[in-house]
Amino acid sequence: MTFPHQSLAADPHDRLGLLRTDDAWLEERWSDPASRVLVIAGTRVRPGADGLEWVSSAQAPDGVRVLLGERDGVTWWAVIVPGEVAKAEPERWLPLRGLLPFLVGERANQAPLVFHAIGLAEWHWAHRFCPRCGGRLVARAAGHELVCADCGKPQFPRSDPAVIMLIAAGEPGAPDERCLLGRNHNWPEGRFSTLAGFCEPGESLEDAVRREVLEETGVVVGDVSYFGNQPWPLPSSLMLGFHGQAVSEQIRLDDDDVEDARWFTREEMRRLTAEGSLVLPGSGISISRSLIEDWYGGALPGSW
Repeated sequence: MTFPHQSLAADPHDRLGLLRTDDAWLEERWSDPASRVLVIAGTRVRPGADGLEWVSSAQAPDGVRVLLGERDGVTWWAVIVPGEVAKAEPERWLPLRGLLPFLVGERANQAPLVFHAIGLAEWHWAHRFCPRCGGRLVARAAGHELVCADCGKPQFPRSDPAVIMLIAAGEPGAPDERCLLGRNHNWPEGRFSTLAGFCEPGESLEDAVRREVLEETGVVVGDVSYFGNQPWPLPSSLMLGFHGQAVSEQIRLDDDDVEDARWFTREEMRRLTAEGSLVLPGSGISISRSLIEDWYGGALPGSW
């Protein structure tokens, strides 16, 4: 079964990792008029009237060149310029979350390129000084490596593993089976989603699911099964989706991040989403929505 969130990772580009240090090849591809470049100011992109603007290398400003890779016979790049560029028009330069509406439907095939580009831009923005000696970091390997100009220590991009889970209670598929959803205190009334959290050092993904659910809701989880994953560079996460089976159902809210958590039957979920009093994550974007609709057994109305 194909889920909507998977469209954001479909049609991946060839990242050409072995060519990132071939200066002659890089210069040749950069000079190709067919190559396309996404300009990123700090960590923000300015979309145009028809979507994201990929300019030619001749039109691109000076900045850190990042090789994204090749797809459909075209070489794709990003250029990272200082974040101050976006300050002149803050309403037009958007962070990744603001760009998501431009990456659905017919434009979804741009998502792997944009996630790659902004993920690296976020990394460059957050890693400006050497963690060993505090020296200046210099980009190399077509933007995929940072090296300290003083001590020579290299830095490489990392993705933080985060678990996101749909927890169910009761007999699977039974009319009274329930799933657990929670809400953050900053969200508008009626908005609920699956629980999520980061994996800690030395912890398995399954144990991270159990720990996060217990910490956030007091619910004890037994069996955990893998569902799928989604890159989520907000700023540098890889969302790993799971289904889990609860062995207790009493909710205890001790975590400041979770204002409310509730169990929903399928009938309650259908009725509440139809009337708009239950608002779920965006369809076509979030693995959270895919987890919910996989458990529910079909599409649901409404979204953030």
